[in-house]
Amino acid sequence: MGRHYGHVADSTSEPRVVESRAAGAAAVRGGALQSGAYIATFVLSLISLPLLTNHLGLAGFGRYSTVVALVTIIAGVTDAGVVNIGLREWSTRQGEDRRQTLRLLLGIRLELGIGGVVIGVAYAVLAGFDRTLVLGTALAGLGMLLQIVADLLAVALQGELRFGWPAIITVSRQIVAVAIIVLLVLAGSGLLPFLAVTIPASLVTLGLTIYVVRGRMPLRPVLRGPQRWALLRDTIPYAAAIAINTIYFQVTILVMHQIASPTQTGEFSLSFRVVQVLIGVPSLAIGAAFPILSHSAHADPQRFREAVARILELAVITAVPVVLVVVLGAPFIMTVLAHRHRAVATSVLQIQAFALLATFLATASGFPLLSLRRHKALLIGNCGALIANVALSLILIPIAHARGAAISAVAAESCLAIGQLGFLLREGRVRMRVSTIAVAIFAGLVGAAALLLPVFSPVRALVALLAYLVVLAVFGRLPPEVSHLRAFRFGR
Repeated sequence: MGRHYGHVADSTSEPRVVESRAAGAAAVRGGALQSGAYIATFVLSLISLPLLTNHLGLAGFGRYSTVVALVTIIAGVTDAGVVNIGLREWSTRQGEDRRQTLRLLLGIRLELGIGGVVIGVAYAVLAGFDRTLVLGTALAGLGMLLQIVADLLAVALQGELRFGWPAIITVSRQIVAVAIIVLLVLAGSGLLPFLAVTIPASLVTLGLTIYVVRGRMPLRPVLRGPQRWALLRDTIPYAAAIAINTIYFQVTILVMHQIASPTQTGEFSLSFRVVQVLIGVPSLAIGAAFPILSHSAHADPQRFREAVARILELAVITAVPVVLVVVLGAPFIMTVLAHRHRAVATSVLQIQAFALLATFLATASGFPLLSLRRHKALLIGNCGALIANVALSLILIPIAHARGAAISAVAAESCLAIGQLGFLLREGRVRMRVSTIAVAIFAGLVGAAALLLPVFSPVRALVALLAYLVVLAVFGRLPPEVSHLRAFRFGR
């Protein structure tokens, strides 16, 4: 990193954004904007994913997905929750104290990332990966290192509830990745160059992020400091929880690589890629409110209680139609992504779609627990999910193959959601308003009746969505937060 990092503004000279009355509306708009950008990346991937699948073949795509899963595990395990911790510290510290803390976190993240890539390559060798997959792990790991630096630097924008630039950067990265994949397919490239696509894409992300945060965020990491051990000691349980969360979500593909055929791994990988994209939406949408939760958890308990209750309601209201659309639209999605293997892949996606409901609830309860520094609760919840996923994967994959893997994934995510929600309610800091949640579930059942319509699957999905919204409107439960989405300002 460069020696010069510019001037970092001292927040003591201006009011905190998270304390203002406009913070809630800004978080709603920011969550919607980030989710929209994330969905846009999925739409862009629809250009490259079918090309990639057809070019590599289902077995080749399974090998590609194995490396991607391994590098994703490395990224999650070595993340140690540093990005969320950085966002929390940004929201609760000021001035020079904030700057030094973030420089320490940047140094910690780089050390962990480099160590993770070394371990990942070593695992690939010991697990018997061929030369292409071992080298591909190293290249994809380098792209990961560039991306994790960009993610941590972007904390400055999220902490100020500025979501315009992060959305632009997210979409730009995907445009670069898709363009390179298309060029590689046209050039008839083998597997290895596709695994290196993350390097140029992450370079674009890092360059844009540095340009935007200069003067707000320190760009030079610190590897040693008086606060380092205190910072690490406080967050070790949360770091372990994040590591386990990443492992349990990705471990199914690694298990399939060992005990299932390449074709079966490829069938599950197709469904997994769709769900993996959608599973990031709640983290972005709800994470936009994290600075508010972090600040109010100790400074304004009443505001915290109200915010958490509303976040839980909105999580269910949003998750139910997402599940509906994926289940009813699965035949069309898989026809686009894998025409020749759509039958099995469709049923796998329809099963795994139900994990999304659990993901929304797990995210909606996880951020409040992090705000309260209940790191051990997060660790226990994720340990339960990992145990459930590994045990069920080993039992169900030999019996039901890709469908068994999907069932394992749904069960594991449900364990996490139930565990974290239980810990949060046990805190006594929030009460769930069951009536709104009950109406959302009822509206979902009404919408699911569209499954009986003898029409094209996207039409069924659209009818189900409209029916869901009508039922919410009849019961007066359409979220009033929608009104906050009418006015976006660039950079906010």
